[in-house]
Amino acid sequence: MDPRHLSLLLSPDGWALLSRLPRYDEEQALRLSEGLRARGLDPDLVAAALTQSRLRARAESKFGEFAQDMLFTPDGLEQATRLPVAALHAARYARAGSRRVADLGCGLGGDAMALAGLGVQVLAVEQDEATAALATVNLRAFPEATVRHADAMSLDLAAEGVDALFADPARRTRRGNRVFDPSAYSPDLDSLLALREQVADLGLKVGPGIPHHALPSQTQAQWVSVGGSVVEAGLWFGRLAPEGSGRSALLVNGKEQHLLSWPGDADARPEQAPAGALGAYLYEPDGAVIRAGLVARVAADLDGTLVDESIAYVTTGSLRSTPFATGYRVLDSFDFGLKRLRTYLRTRDVGRLTIKKRGTAVVPEQLRQQLGLKGAQEATIVLTRLRGKQSVLVVEPV
Repeated sequence: MDPRHLSLLLSPDGWALLSRLPRYDEEQALRLSEGLRARGLDPDLVAAALTQSRLRARAESKFGEFAQDMLFTPDGLEQATRLPVAALHAARYARAGSRRVADLGCGLGGDAMALAGLGVQVLAVEQDEATAALATVNLRAFPEATVRHADAMSLDLAAEGVDALFADPARRTRRGNRVFDPSAYSPDLDSLLALREQVADLGLKVGPGIPHHALPSQTQAQWVSVGGSVVEAGLWFGRLAPEGSGRSALLVNGKEQHLLSWPGDADARPEQAPAGALGAYLYEPDGAVIRAGLVARVAADLDGTLVDESIAYVTTGSLRSTPFATGYRVLDSFDFGLKRLRTYLRTRDVGRLTIKKRGTAVVPEQLRQQLGLKGAQEATIVLTRLRGKQSVLVVEPV
């Protein structure tokens, strides 16, 4: 964020303007901006306030009603932990008896908010000056939290009296591209893991795509999905991992939570489920289950098999119930071919088509255009491999 824009927003006039702005509406933004400038308001202040209004609207999916009293940057909001997930983090520290947590690279302060909300003392450290200023604003209502503008890796942990650590390393380049290699995190993963020599209770937020072989053997690696979307992976050590080493998937859907876990070395090769013939039902495991390498567990619980050895779709002969996968009834199946698929759908008057895929290079939007459907009915198809052959499954949710 431009320092001048930040100073304008934090001025009495800037804060008052932010509080008066209506809920952000893209179609009305230009008219509102022109009206504010016509009243003599500083154009830079107007631009900064409307930008914050837009970011606050986007942030509601992560922070709920708290978003309307916070300040954001686009990059900071992108990496910020959703408040319900931050609350899960904070609960780990509270259960572990943590008294003073150093939040290393606190960003906009979401995790520090959740910790402070449970009465845990937090030292929130942020190297970027503007981001540290925003975190200070966002944490102003929490006396348990202190924000410090500093290099998190230079912190004297013993002198600070912290007994637990949380770190969310930057996982984007300066151009905004995602970083998947843990050695390219900032700080890098190995440097953060080395902090356990000083403080054993360590929590790390890592990219959900982190490969299992890059994980420390002795950690509780947990992938979290919210409403069916994988939002993070976390590594937990010491008293923060009372369940011991292993991998787990935590599914959060509103107030419901479902946990699937596997004990052992976190970097172990995932168990392989057997493949079998297509049955009457198809199950799509939650993304957190797939990332955690627990598809075989779900297949076993469903008494099912994979449709292909390398594809994370489970098939069964009878309907089963599980919170860890979405079930579909298989209506039809055939080898993939554009002409055959087009004829099949047009014959059934299909005009609205949901396309799911796994294990195929087909681009759904391109396929939708090639099909040119105009019917009145709707259908769901799954493009995948059946025993190595590209296939189409016609399904309906159960």
